[in-house]
Amino acid sequence: MKVQALNLDGALLLTPTIYKDERGSFCETYNKQVFTSITQRDINFVQDNVSVSTKNTIRGLHYQSPNEQGKLVRVVRGKVYDVIVDIRTNSPTFGQWQGIELSDDGTQLWVPIGFAHGFMALTDEVEFMYKVTDYYTKSSEQSIRWNDPTLNIQWPITDTPIISDKDREAPLFNEIVF
Repeated sequence: MKVQALNLDGALLLTPTIYKDERGSFCETYNKQVFTSITQRDINFVQDNVSVSTKNTIRGLHYQSPNEQGKLVRVVRGKVYDVIVDIRTNSPTFGQWQGIELSDDGTQLWVPIGFAHGFMALTDEVEFMYKVTDYYTKSSEQSIRWNDPTLNIQWPITDTPIISDKDREAPLFNEIVF
């Protein structure tokens, strides 16, 4: 597995080894021992989630507080522009964001606890999978507005984005007490 540290402290891009032959391909998407070795933390995933989105859908920027979640995310089908925002007030990268294209090539993004997360579907249909470290709790659900002027995320928008009312009306970064 190839591991690449991203610009935001603790975030990692994980590219598995894919074995191909005349039958197709095989790769290991998760191995607790390998993941623990990479992150140097004993992380326990408790829930898997899958979302399906149409092209130009933006989901996010989401996080939970309390009941914070670390997320190991990957695209099962299609391609997305994935965005993470460091919301850990004691972090040297607090308030910074990073965007990266993820496709269905098996590459995964480790989003540590203390990050907001969102993505934009770049293909007609996207199937997106999340492994999370804490259970979804509706009362802990939080959002930052996807087009917040302080964060100034450079989404690759080419057409009118499809956004839920919840995400459209989310608070701005400067309105949130972290």
